[in-house]
Amino acid sequence: MSPDLVVLLDPDGRAVGSHDRATVHHASTPLHLGFSCYLLAPDGRMLVTRRALTKRTWPGVWTNAFCGHPRPGESETAAIRRHAQHELGIDLATLDPALPDFRYTATDAAGVVENEICPVWIATTLDPLDPNPHEVMDARWVERTALEEAARVAPWAFSPWMVEQLVQLAALPTTPLPREPATARAS
Repeated sequence: MSPDLVVLLDPDGRAVGSHDRATVHHASTPLHLGFSCYLLAPDGRMLVTRRALTKRTWPGVWTNAFCGHPRPGESETAAIRRHAQHELGIDLATLDPALPDFRYTATDAAGVVENEICPVWIATTLDPLDPNPHEVMDARWVERTALEEAARVAPWAFSPWMVEQLVQLAALPTTPLPREPATARAS
C-alpha cells in the first residue's frame, strides 16, 4: 500500500514536494497544505466534532466538522469530499470556500507542531452522520453564537485553528455562517 502523502509548501504556498502524512507532524513540522470544513444543518446550526483519543494531534479536542490534507495531484474539493465520507460517512450537498488564505501554526500539549496553509470551506449535507470512531469520538450540532462564546471563554477546549477561524469568519463582510437559527431569523 502506498503512503498517504501530504503536499509540502514553500513560504509563498507553492508545492515543493510531499511527505508521508504519518510522520510529517512532529516538533518541527514543515509547512504543508491542509483544509478545514464546517458543516451547516438546514436550521443554521454548525457541526462540531470531538477528535478521537487515538488522533496524533489534539486528541479529544472539540473542533469544526472535519479537517484533512489533499494528496499530491488531488484537488481540495476532492480531498474534502473524501474526508467527509471517511470521517463522517456523508456526501456533501454543497461546498463553498470561506477563508481561502487561512494559515496557522500551533503546538499541542505533546509538543507536536501543526504548520499549515489551511483553506476553510463551508458545506451542507442531506445525509445522516455516521462518524468513524477512529476519527470522531463525539459530534454535536450547536448554535454559532454559543460556539463562539464557548471558544472565547475556554479556548483550550477547542482546536486552535477553529478558535482562530471562528474569529476570521465572523469578521467577513458577508459571513457564510448564520448568526442564529433559520427559524429565529424568519420571525
